[in-house]
Amino acid sequence: MDGSLPDEQTAFKNRPVLGNAPLKALGIAVLVAVAVYYVALFPGLPEAWRKAGSPELYLTGVAGALLLLVSVLFVAVKRGGGGDRAPTYYIAHVICACAGAVLVAVHGTGNLTRPPALLYLAILGLMALGIWARVRLSRQISATFSQKHKNFSADGPKLDKTRLQALIDQKQTLLSALDPSANEGTFSLRPGHWRSKPISSWRYAKLVAEENALMGTREAVSVMQGYWWMVHRALAALFVLGVIIHIITVTFFAGYVADYGDITWWHLAAW
Repeated sequence: MDGSLPDEQTAFKNRPVLGNAPLKALGIAVLVAVAVYYVALFPGLPEAWRKAGSPELYLTGVAGALLLLVSVLFVAVKRGGGGDRAPTYYIAHVICACAGAVLVAVHGTGNLTRPPALLYLAILGLMALGIWARVRLSRQISATFSQKHKNFSADGPKLDKTRLQALIDQKQTLLSALDPSANEGTFSLRPGHWRSKPISSWRYAKLVAEENALMGTREAVSVMQGYWWMVHRALAALFVLGVIIHIITVTFFAGYVADYGDITWWHLAAW
């Protein structure tokens, strides 16, 4: 024995990792950077950096939005089968999100009276929920994986094992069409499956939902553990939708956004 590790174990050991302490430090750094900018720097900046809609702040907003949308790329990689690259993209997701949040705050000139200010709330919610889930909730998730499900305990509720086996058999049959090389116990649907075989994917998802209901999977964990990701996705969807609406309004309804005054940013129409 030369003491060397298998390739997969070596890759796992050498994967990039963003620890809890650096993650919390980045979150605090964003809040401190924004506070210092507006308290100490903003009053003395040239007018172009204090006037909403200036070319300088317009480009700052574009850069910030692009950085924040890196998170979409992270989700695509994670759900698209690039599990070996997920840690690297997660780190990029966090760093770009933090930098993007600062740039978007600068872009907004501290104006909280207009609808785009709601995007700040979505960004803060995403950051707070993401850090909390990584630092605190991850411990609950780890504990869940290490404990025996109540339905398989001697004193637990009676489980309809015949129905459960039937569901597993149906899933395995569908899986042979979706991904013949996959294992039913570890398989999860990916965007590629929905694109190539939407009907089979929908049927498989329906069986998974029925299996979870039969097993009482949702009831076996806390409310936050069961639904936090739905809140996280809802906030992300709200942010993306808000960015799209903001882009459309400043590009095509520039006159309305500028209160029909001077328009200092690039646009296609001044409706």
